[in-house]
Amino acid sequence: MIIQRIGSKPSANGPAEYFTGTVRIDPLNEPPEPARVSMALVTFEPGARTAWHTHPFGQTIIITTGAGWVQRAGEARENIYAGDVVYFEPNEKHWHGATATTAMSHIAVQEKENGSPVAWLEKVTDEQYNS
Repeated sequence: MIIQRIGSKPSANGPAEYFTGTVRIDPLNEPPEPARVSMALVTFEPGARTAWHTHPFGQTIIITTGAGWVQRAGEARENIYAGDVVYFEPNEKHWHGATATTAMSHIAVQEKENGSPVAWLEKVTDEQYNS
């Protein structure tokens, strides 16, 4: 059994190469192998978002506060709100983040393949974000 105490892992800024705007990542868990699942609380300030990306085993996000947007490639952007749960299929190209005027936090749950839970792609342009 592993108990991870609140504050035992420091918050980090979302790396500028993978995020636009102000994003804070608070690690929640990352159990040792052979476990593959990891979780983080991710907070997006208004206008902040991820780059396009995929997850080898899919991803679930649980919206905890605020309002945001999600989009998968080739489809319209959709609204998300506190209490919503979104599942992205394995290798589904997508992005998520806050709306232009409201912050949003979510818990991200994903599994690792070969040590990585994500494949980062190009940044979401302002035109894509605003449409």
